[in-house]
Order: sequence, then structure tokens, then C-alpha cells
Amino acid sequence: MSDYEDLCWMPAVELSRRIAKREVTPVDVAEAVLRRMSEINPQLNAFVYHDPDSVMFEARALTEQLAGGRSLSPLHGIPYSLKEVCAAAGTPTTSGIVAFKDVVADNDEPVAARLMAAGGLFLGKTNPAEGGYKANSSNHLYGTTFNPWRHDMTAGGSSSGAGAAVAAGIGQLAQGTDGGGSVRIPAAVNGVVGFKPALGRIPQTRLAGRFHTFAYHGPITRTVADAALMLNAMAGFDPADPLSLPSDGVDYVAELDRGIEGARIAWSPDLGYATVDPEIHDICRHAVSAFTELGCNVEEADPGWENPEPTMWEGVWAPVYSSMLDAADWDAEAGRIDDQLIEVMRAGARLTAREIQRADAARGRMVDQMTVFMRGFDFLVTPVTTQPTFSVDEFCPESLADAPLPHQLMGWLLTYPFNMTTNPAISVPAGFTAAGMPVGLQIVGGLRADAAVLRAAAAFERVRPWSHRRPDLAATQG
Repeated sequence: MSDYEDLCWMPAVELSRRIAKREVTPVDVAEAVLRRMSEINPQLNAFVYHDPDSVMFEARALTEQLAGGRSLSPLHGIPYSLKEVCAAAGTPTTSGIVAFKDVVADNDEPVAARLMAAGGLFLGKTNPAEGGYKANSSNHLYGTTFNPWRHDMTAGGSSSGAGAAVAAGIGQLAQGTDGGGSVRIPAAVNGVVGFKPALGRIPQTRLAGRFHTFAYHGPITRTVADAALMLNAMAGFDPADPLSLPSDGVDYVAELDRGIEGARIAWSPDLGYATVDPEIHDICRHAVSAFTELGCNVEEADPGWENPEPTMWEGVWAPVYSSMLDAADWDAEAGRIDDQLIEVMRAGARLTAREIQRADAARGRMVDQMTVFMRGFDFLVTPVTTQPTFSVDEFCPESLADAPLPHQLMGWLLTYPFNMTTNPAISVPAGFTAAGMPVGLQIVGGLRADAAVLRAAAAFERVRPWSHRRPDLAATQG
């Protein structure tokens, strides 16, 4: 492997040490990652906005700061990306929707400002799934993001480009958003790490409403330590988000070494209601055996939920998306936006207040059940997806192609229940299917137990390492 590739694949925590010791400069890093991007991004379509001149200008400024001998932030000179939907002044913020193609952010939302203030090197913005409503990797404005492991497979969504970029070695750190699994799903299908933290851990101002309790920012990285490093920079209260939490004073990287011996693990292959592909089940069941090796007590159990699809659909997704109906003349946009996204908007508008409140009450019962369940366990472990990764040309797995729209969107995911209960949850690589596609394992913790979830993921990583596995992008092109 060449020196420039070494810098591209080097974990952020190690790269930070090298920069702090003046063994590597931010200019070295920028040149390496921009070269990698120029070689790889045209075939992946992971980045949809970047300015190489701006990246090099910032890298030179960060390199000059090294000469002063002052203490540096752990993110000093570390490459990071933002999902296109995340506001950063002067950059597009369209959600991949053609009708919004001229929208440019006029401010930095807190998560973007914090990554910059921490000394990170901003590479650009990554491709979202259209409107953020689905878990495949296409939109009508920027086109499709392809999976680096197999070009004909989806990169997941809705943080599609973020997952593909990190898996392909184009930047160590990627910010994603997660309203039902949009950090964890692309992490799973691209073979990387994706963390949805607790409600309020990272301020959220992307959505117009300030009291949405299902929407999160989260890191997508190749290692758990890098996710913890990124969370250190992003976490903490901001007055723009009234639900944001004060800092808990935790160094999430330092917490990773404590281990989880004796932890009580609940393993649920299906959360008690889902239909799981046998290959996914077997890969994840084998992965869970790592926790026994780590000295944990593993028991098969689930919270006892009924299928939560109707609750998520009627109480969260459809009502929130109905607010977009007034944003454009959607009839005039026919052919330039997913028909399914229009249907989500219109379905929300058809709901009555009574139906929405019934769904909210059902969500409350889910929280009650989860609260009781977690008294007996430290972690709940599940697959991330119930079906193998599907074709890039498909809307959902083939087994769900004839199902109603809510089931097409949610019927292959075990992620969204934890947006509803607000528990922190992480996706880590569990293995590969016979077709060579990554499979994700989800680790869920108690309310606000972010450090514990990261610690469990790091312990799993130590006995089931994955970061040495890298896609052969030349081979995926056939």
C-alpha cells in the first residue's frame, strides 16, 4: 500500500497522534484524501459537494498552527464530511430534491460548527437518499450512491454517501442523520460503524420543529474509537435545541478501555415480530457469541413489543413529512421526485389528530415496556437489517416489493424502534453474506447510556476486528 493510502485508511485516533507529534501534517492528509477522492468518488458518487482548493487552503492554515507548539484539539487536521442535509454556510442543503436545488445554507448548524471549531478538516458534503425518507441510496438531484463492496448493490440510506465514503477510505469521519436508522443502516451495508446517540446528546436543529424526538445526528466511522472521538466534539448543550443535554463530562474515547465483563446481554434476532432472513440470523447469532467470550451473560429475550410499524408511520414519519406538502407544487414535480415520497406526505395529511395521538400513546407504551425490559439487561443486541443488501435499482428488498409502502420502508429494519424509545444504538460489522456483502449488528443501551454502548461496541471490536477488511473497488466494477 502506498504512503498516501496509508493516510487515507489510518484511524482518526492514530492520525491525531501522528499530527500532534508533527510526524504528519494536515497538508499531507489533505493531499492524500483529495487524491483518493478524485480516484474513487466518480464511481461511487458519495460526495456531491466539495471544493479541493478550499480543503487545501484550510489544510495549510491548520499546518501553520502546528508550528506554534500549542496544545491541539484531537480533531486537528482530521478529515470529516457532512451529510448534504446538514446546514453549513455557503453549501447546498437540498436533501437531494430537485425542487430545492437552489437552496444554500446561510448558517452553520451546531454540529457543523463544532466539528470545524474542533480543528477538523472539512472535505465536503455527502449524498443523501432523497428527502431522507428511505433506506436506499438514490435521489433525483444528485443520482445514486453505489456500494463500495459491490457496485450493483445499494449503499443504504439515508446517510448513503457518508457510509460509502468512509467504507471506501475517503475521510475518516462522516456526520450522518438518523430518523429511523439513517446512520446505522448505511453503516451496516457498507461494513463500518454508525452510532445513533441518546436524545439530546448532539444538538439537532436540522428540522424546522424543535421538539422532534426521533431525529438525531451521529458519527459514521471505520472504528468505534473514531466514533467516540467524533462524539467528543459534537456532544453537549446548545440553546438552539431545547432538548439538547448538558455535557455529561465523559471522555468517550477514554471510556472504551473499561470493558464489559459480567454485562447482561439480551439477544433478539427479530425483536419478537420481524421476519429475518436465515443468513442474516446466522451471521448475527455467531457474532453475538463474542459477548460470551468477553465474559458476558447472554440470554435470548425481547421487550415484548407488537409490530411497531403502524406506530412509527402514523405517529412520526407520515405526520412530519406532511409538513412538506406546502413547500412545492409536487404535481408539477412528477418524474423529478419519488412517487413514494409524495405518498408519504399525502398519507400524513390524511391522518386525523386522533390517529396521531393514538400512535403517540402506543409509542409511550413501547417506552414503558423497554424501561421494564432494560432493568434486567445492560444491552439489547439485534441485527440491523432483517434482509440482505439489495440491488441499487430496487426500492426495497425483493421480498417486500409487493407490500404496502410502510412495510416496504420499515419491514426490513430493526433500527427505527430505538428512534421511538430514544435509546442509544450502534451498528458494528458482524460479518459478510455469501454474496460478499457486509452485515451489521446493533447494540442498544439504556437511556442516555452512550458511553456504555460505545464501550460494548469497542469490546466486541477487540474480539471480532473488522477495520482490516477493505473493499476492492476495482473488482466491484467487474
